Amino acid sequence: MMRFRRAAWRALPDAEKSAITAEAASTLAAMEQNSSGQSALFSLLGHKGDLMLIHFRESFADLNQAELQLANLRLSDYLEPTTSYLSIIELGLYDSTLKIYKELTDQGIEPHSDQWKAEIECKLNRHREAMRPRLFPQIPSNRYVCFYPMDRRRGEDKNWYMLPIEERARQMSDHGLVGRRYAGEVKQIITGSIGFDDWEWGVDLFADEPLVFKKLIYEMRFDHVSAVYALFGQFYVGVRCPAAELGKLLAGELPK
Repeated sequence: MMRFRRAAWRALPDAEKSAITAEAASTLAAMEQNSSGQSALFSLLGHKGDLMLIHFRESFADLNQAELQLANLRLSDYLEPTTSYLSIIELGLYDSTLKIYKELTDQGIEPHSDQWKAEIECKLNRHREAMRPRLFPQIPSNRYVCFYPMDRRRGEDKNWYMLPIEERARQMSDHGLVGRRYAGEVKQIITGSIGFDDWEWGVDLFADEPLVFKKLIYEMRFDHVSAVYALFGQFYVGVRCPAAELGKLLAGELPK
């Protein structure tokens, strides 16, 4: 998330603004089409920033390279970072995990032994290959995005991590039923950030009609897992801006 230093930008000659914009637009256009992970630019609503850049990459090194590439642009002299969020796409595999654990237990394999770990890694590798399109998706092309981080409660009274895995699986299954009702309207991408950022998960919602964000999130508030165990950070809502239209955006005109 970035703040645009408009006063300093307005002081530049038009020719210099055009050259800086052309350089940035060209770089962003290439990043939008990057075959090993794309980037997307959004105009933020509200006071939390002016621009939001989303980068999907296949490694942290590639993410850092994207940051460095943008930092090297002359436009970066007029952008001030306000916050950021680092996470990895992960899939909810409660049912699969329970099935694997049961299979290994039935085979008499000692939990957490070397054989147990090897068997789990082998089975998970097959899952990863089958689900690669979901683990490494393209950034949805929808006009609007809503991003927010969240935690699960782990206090003395309510602690998500003290629940048996079977109960967590049941609650997450009920939670997922709500999201599936909005499958044609919202694209949801969940990312895990334990050990990477200040919250435990990040949620990206993409849609062509922003009101659906409110409907979906409000309805999910009534799920047991959200009502009892969920904590939410700040919400960020943005409007998509193609790289080719960057000049319009910097001039104060939202691209249609």
